[in-house]
Amino acid sequence: MQYADLPLHYGNAPRWLFNRMVRLAAEISNIIVEEFGTKNFLERISNPFWFQAFSCVLGFDWHSSGTTTVTIAALKEALKNSGIGIAVCGGKGRTAKATLQEIKEYAKSWKLAEECNKLILASRASAKTDSAALQDGFDLYHHAIIFDKEMNWCVVQQGLNTQQRYARRYHWYNVDLNKFCIEPHSAICSDLKASKVINLTSRKSNENKKTILDLVREKNFAKRISKLFVSKQRNLFNWNRSNNDKHLVMPRNINWAALREAYELQPKKFEELLMIKGFGKSTVRALALISELIYGCEADWRDPVKYSFTVGGKDGVPFPVDRKLMDRITNELREAIENAKLGNKEKLEALKRLHNKLS
Repeated sequence: MQYADLPLHYGNAPRWLFNRMVRLAAEISNIIVEEFGTKNFLERISNPFWFQAFSCVLGFDWHSSGTTTVTIAALKEALKNSGIGIAVCGGKGRTAKATLQEIKEYAKSWKLAEECNKLILASRASAKTDSAALQDGFDLYHHAIIFDKEMNWCVVQQGLNTQQRYARRYHWYNVDLNKFCIEPHSAICSDLKASKVINLTSRKSNENKKTILDLVREKNFAKRISKLFVSKQRNLFNWNRSNNDKHLVMPRNINWAALREAYELQPKKFEELLMIKGFGKSTVRALALISELIYGCEADWRDPVKYSFTVGGKDGVPFPVDRKLMDRITNELREAIENAKLGNKEKLEALKRLHNKLS
C-alpha cells in the first residue's frame, strides 16, 4: 500500500505551459502508437502509474493539482486532429456533459455508427457505477473516455471529497459491459482513504445485489417499505454499523418512480437496474441497507482504493519548467517520428538503446 498526503491546490495551468504540454503529448502519443499501436496506448492510460509519469513528463514536476484534468485536456487537444486514430471525449465539469455527443461525432466520422452504442454504454456505465454503486464520499466532476477505431477504450474519471478537498481517480479499461458492476476498475487512486463506504462493485456484495433485484421485482415492495421506515437518514454517514443493535433509517429522497420503473422492467441483472434513470445514490443505498438489515445479505463496506498518490501541479515546485528544454524534446520526438514514417528509424532506435541502458 502506497500513500502520499497531497491535497488539491487552487490555480490554473498557464497558457505557455499548456500549449507546450499539448505539443509534447502529441509527439509522445505519436511515437507510442507508431511503435506499439493504439491498444497499447490505451492500456498505458488506464495504468495509473504510467498516467502519473506521463503527466509529470508533460510538465507537472510536482504532484499537486491538475494532473488528471489538465493532462486529459492537453491530450484531448493533442489528438484532436492528429490522425493517429485515438479519440478523447469529455473532460472536466460542463465539458463532461458533452461526452456522449462527442462520441457520436467521432463514431460518425470514423463510420462506427453501429458500434457507437457500446462506447456510450461504457461512458454512462462507468460514471453511474462510480457515483451510485460505489459510494465513497467522492463526487465525480471529471469524466473522459478514450477509444480507438477498433473499439478499445479506457475511462479516466475523478471525484472530489468537498469536505477534505482531496481527489480520487478511477481508471477503467475494456471492461465487459455485461459485468460492469463486478470489480471493474483497473485502479482507484486516492490521497484519502474513506472511512464510510458502500461498495456494491465488490464480489463480496454479490448476495446483497441479488437480494436487491428480488426486492425491486416484488409487486408491492415500494409501498411496503415507505410505511415501514422513518425518512430521516440523509446520507451514508447516518448509518451506524458499529454496534449490534442495528437500526435502519431510510434515506429521505428515495426515487419511488425509479423503483416503479424497475418493477415494470423486471431487470435480470444489477447492471440493468443501475442504468435506470433516477436510480441514484439514495435509492441504491436504501436497498443495500434493507438487503443487509432485514435479509442478512451483507454489502462490502470497505474502501476499494489500492494505493495513493495525487494530482500534480503548475506551481514551479520543486523547480520551474525549463521551457527551452521542453520545446527541444518535443522537436526531437517529432523529428524521430517523421523520419520513422519515411523508413529512417535511427533516432527511434537510439531512444530504445537509451531506455535499455537506463533500465
